[in-house]
Amino acid sequence: MILITGATGFLGHHLLPRLLDAGYSLRALVRPSSNTAFLQQLGIELAVVPDVSDETAVLTAMQGCDQVIHAAGHFRFWGDLQDFWQTNVAGTQAVLSAAQRVGVSRFVHISTVAVVGKTPAQGEIDETTPCQPLDPYQQTKLEGEQLALSYHQQHGLPVIVLRPGAFYGPWGHYAFNRLFFTEPLRGWRIKVDNGRHITFPAFVPDVAQAIHLALTRGRPGQVYNISGPSLSHNDINAIVSDLAGISHWRMNVPSTAVLLLARAWTTLSRITRREPFYPINMAPYVFQDWRVTAHKAQQELGFIPTPIADGIKATLEWYRESNKRGY
Repeated sequence: MILITGATGFLGHHLLPRLLDAGYSLRALVRPSSNTAFLQQLGIELAVVPDVSDETAVLTAMQGCDQVIHAAGHFRFWGDLQDFWQTNVAGTQAVLSAAQRVGVSRFVHISTVAVVGKTPAQGEIDETTPCQPLDPYQQTKLEGEQLALSYHQQHGLPVIVLRPGAFYGPWGHYAFNRLFFTEPLRGWRIKVDNGRHITFPAFVPDVAQAIHLALTRGRPGQVYNISGPSLSHNDINAIVSDLAGISHWRMNVPSTAVLLLARAWTTLSRITRREPFYPINMAPYVFQDWRVTAHKAQQELGFIPTPIADGIKATLEWYRESNKRGY
């Protein structure tokens, strides 16, 4: 039996069917307010807890499980540090503590390449690249990852850490999906710095593939980047345009203008308490070059990333089927 956190999210929609098809028995950790219709349709066993950071409730939910996939995480470009810390650190602490007490045989922790924060000027980002987090999400995800690895080093918990790139694919509504799919399909076609910056797409079914592989092939105590080839914004835009049948044209907006607007929006959000359309914390992802290599995962796990055109095609088909406005 595998206990899975974060089962109702973007990743869960791809991961759970894959693991069920592979014959695994699954139990999903969910909040009382979670939309569990998808899980119920799959026949997933549910363990309802007040919060992933509730150690007593998590321990009870983990009884009878021999493996854990900890995919719960709070990811936004805006918000209070405490909200990120509650899930990404306190939640990870609770799940790790329960896993140690139960004595699980495998603990797969889902981190993110974004923990690198400030990207190096030269060379690729691998698992040894120094981490210099720049925002609350990156800071707390790094702290959670370090906690997970410390449980392996100090307590012998068989932890494997996966660091996915920027999620995209069917069921996505935020970040990469919004910038490269939703907005262009609705006619909002812009680019910054002439589209030259490098991004690090990770097709979410590929992340599910990597988790599945890590359950049997991952080496405890190791970190693995999970990403497809890094590409420029122009490259992504061109493929989306070709496959969607829309114009290649994108209005170039200078970085100074975007950053000025993002700062103003973010300042206003302190009053409105609503996430701005372009939060300032989006800047490290958009204005840096993320040259990521997943060579280690390919060599050790047998990870095979989906060609970007195939991933984009599948995502566009999902948009069509979902009848998204503006497409």
